[in-house]
Amino acid sequence: MGVDRLRMGTDGNGITSLVTFYGCPLRCRYCLNPQCHRDLSNIKFSRPSDVYDIVALDELYYLATEGGVTFGGGEPLLYSDFIIEILEQGAKKWNITIETSLNVPFERIKALLPYFNEMIVDIKDANPQIYELYTKSNNKLVLENLKRLANCGYADKVMVRIPLINGYNKQDDVQNSKHILEDMGYSTFDLFEYKTDYRYEGKR
Repeated sequence: MGVDRLRMGTDGNGITSLVTFYGCPLRCRYCLNPQCHRDLSNIKFSRPSDVYDIVALDELYYLATEGGVTFGGGEPLLYSDFIIEILEQGAKKWNITIETSLNVPFERIKALLPYFNEMIVDIKDANPQIYELYTKSNNKLVLENLKRLANCGYADKVMVRIPLINGYNKQDDVQNSKHILEDMGYSTFDLFEYKTDYRYEGKR
C-alpha cells in the first residue's frame, strides 16, 4: 500500500519506515487500514528493489537509533517471499519488525524466522467466539502459530497486543487471553483499548 518513512515510537525500536501491504484474511469491525481490502485489479505493484531503494534512504537514522523497517498491512505475511527479497538486498542489517495477525499458514512465518528481530502480534482475543464475532474469521491458526513460535524458542521476540474492544470483549476477557499466552511462554504484552464511538449496552 505504501511506505511511511521516519516514524518513531509506534512500530518497534528507534526510527522506522513502515511498509504496508494490501490483503488481509480478517474483516475486523474497527479496521485501522480498510484500504487493504480494495480491489487490486487496477493496482500497479512495486518490485522488492523499488521498496528497498525507498527504505534505504534513511539508513543513517536506523543505525543511529537502532531502528529499521517494519512490515505491516493488511497482512504482510501473505507476502513473505517479497519481504525476503527486500531483506536480502541489504535491509536485514537493520532492525526488522513484523506486525501481523498471525492468521496465516505457518510456512509463511517459518520463512521469515531467520530475519526478524521483533514480531508484534495482534490477537484481538483468544476466545474463539469473541475473535470470530469481531474478525469474521477463526483463530485456531493464530493460537497454533503462537504455540509453534514458542516451541521454536521465539517467544522472547514476540510482543502480543491484546485490545479491549468496546462491544466485543471485557477486561476479564483481556486478562484471560493474557493468561493463555503466558502459559505458552509469552511475557511481553501491549494491553490497550480501542477508541471507538460504540456504547456498550450489555450485549455482544
